[in-house]
Parts: sequence; C-alpha cells; structure tokens
Amino acid sequence: MEVALCVKDQIVATGHASHARLGVTVQQLNQALADSFGLKHAEGALVSSVMPGSAGEGAGLQAGDVILKFDGKPVGTANELSAMVGEAKPGSKARLEIWRKGRTQELTATLGAAKADAERASAGQGSGRNRFGLAVRPLTPEERKEAHVSGGLLVEDVSGSAARAGMQPGDIVLMADGKPVKSADELRAAAASRASVALLVQRGDARIFIPLKTG
Repeated sequence: MEVALCVKDQIVATGHASHARLGVTVQQLNQALADSFGLKHAEGALVSSVMPGSAGEGAGLQAGDVILKFDGKPVGTANELSAMVGEAKPGSKARLEIWRKGRTQELTATLGAAKADAERASAGQGSGRNRFGLAVRPLTPEERKEAHVSGGLLVEDVSGSAARAGMQPGDIVLMADGKPVKSADELRAAAASRASVALLVQRGDARIFIPLKTG
C-alpha cells in the first residue's frame, strides 16, 4: 500500500511515475551462503553483479557484498531491497551498510532512474577435478569473448557436493571466496582451508553465488 501511495503522489506531482535504480543484481541468502561469507544469519541481499556506470558501481559496491541496511532500514531479503530502492526518489542519496570480507562498511549511493532492466533479483540459486566434485578448465579466448568475461573456469563435469549444490556443466566459475580464479589450482587453493566456499558463477546471462561444502 505504501508503494501504491508513493506512485500516486508521483503521478499527481509530475504526470508520470519514476523509480530509483541502484543498478545491481541481487540474490537471496540461504544459510549455506551466509556461512560462506562469515555471516551468522541468512539476512540481507547478496550482490552477484554490478552494472557498469550504475549508482551501485559509483558507490563502490562489488560482487560478493551483502547489503544489510538501506538508509538505516534492515534488509531481510533481496526482494525487500528491491522494494526499498523502488520507493526512493531518483537522484536521492542512500546509505548502504554492507558486509564485505568479514566486516561491515558503509557506502553512499546516488540513485539513478530505473529503466526496464532495473534491479533484478536472481532466482534461487588445466583441467582437473577438485575435492568438491568440479571438473574445470580455463576458458579459451573465443569462449571468453563469447561469454563477455575476462577469465574464469568452464565447468565440464560435476559430481558430489557440487552436483548437490546445483552446479551444472557449462557454468563458468568467475570467483571463489571473493577472489577471481583462472586455474583449477587457484580454485583448489581458495577452498583449501574452508569448510564452505561461495563461488560466483555465470550461467547464460545471469550471475549467481553458489555455496559449496568443501569437506
């Protein structure tokens, strides 16, 4: 109801409704992802990608950040963040409390105007096979160009905990534990001392974080 009233007020004042835009893709945290990022509770909106030139990029948001508060209001879910941003006015400043690499930080974003592809909430969720069941290899230059990525590892086969987590052949692993990965050895090293590690995965045009148990 609050959103409807806000839109009504905007239409009366300006003749059309406009919505703010942060310019990030977010996904819902589950407890496994929360554990991977060192959070006690599965609350907040996990940033899986930041659009170039967006308000989020200008504020310094990065893939792997968890947005905990928006203008002082706790963010319980990814959908709650989208609603909060939608209620704000384009051009206004918003304080973001985020979780990054084990500690909280505060950023300020100057919100843009929403377009048709504004905030999106993602659904759900050398070759070598690592201990969590991923057979990966570096992408060829042609594959990197086609996927519009500068690096990453192509998943050729899945088994074990990787299969249970929902990984699929054809996925591209871009980051592990917040660090870009360019080889199977780097992926193994990222998971060596962790019971659970969050992988940033590109699947088609979408980017999502997938938590994997490494033990």
